[in-house]
Amino acid sequence: MLVSTHELSVRLGKRLILENINLRVQRGEIVTVIGPNGSGKSTLLRALIGAVAPCSGRVVKAPGLTIGYVPQRLHIDETLPMTVRRFMSLPKPPAPSELDAAMAQAGVSGLEQQQVMSLSGGQFQRVLLARALLEKPDLLLLDEATQGLDHRGSAGFYRQIDSVRQALGCAVIMVSHELHVVMRRTDRVICINGHICCEGEPEAVSASPEYQSLFGLDDDEAMAVYRHRNHHQHSHTEGAL
Repeated sequence: MLVSTHELSVRLGKRLILENINLRVQRGEIVTVIGPNGSGKSTLLRALIGAVAPCSGRVVKAPGLTIGYVPQRLHIDETLPMTVRRFMSLPKPPAPSELDAAMAQAGVSGLEQQQVMSLSGGQFQRVLLARALLEKPDLLLLDEATQGLDHRGSAGFYRQIDSVRQALGCAVIMVSHELHVVMRRTDRVICINGHICCEGEPEAVSASPEYQSLFGLDDDEAMAVYRHRNHHQHSHTEGAL
């Protein structure tokens, strides 16, 4: 086990954001956390990395656990000239071989001299992924890392994450607000809305009453969305090969 939470609750100000969260993540698995806006998804990741303290419960990490984090968004001053290599060297320059390996694993080899502000949304997210991979993490956290990307860009990014998982043997926790986007690239789904509503394999969660209640889908509609998106993504995947 790499990381687990035990009766984890987080309060921000007077508001209880998370209540009694129990989860366990094993090496090599991809876990997707879904839920509506304001459900506590990002707060859960911040609690896992220690950016927010629980008001009760605890987070237990494996000794020496290394975490890589890809944020939901990162604002950079558009007037600041900065190459990808310089961005990847903050706060300290990596060894050239480590930089090359991280860029290759993220699928952005050859962009080192390009200006950060000239990157497409998909390229920038992969550069953020490369930066997270510099430390060769045991656990990779992605906070809605495909927000703003189109369906094809999202599918390509998640394929890259699957490749990273296989290459590094790391665990991945991905936050998303739409289950059908990551359905084919995850082992387990945890649906939260302040607390854990349901969890399990993607197809089971998509058909659960709790999921349908949160996202407004009945059983037939939920599976129709899954099958349509699954087929659509498969078609894109074949076209990209």
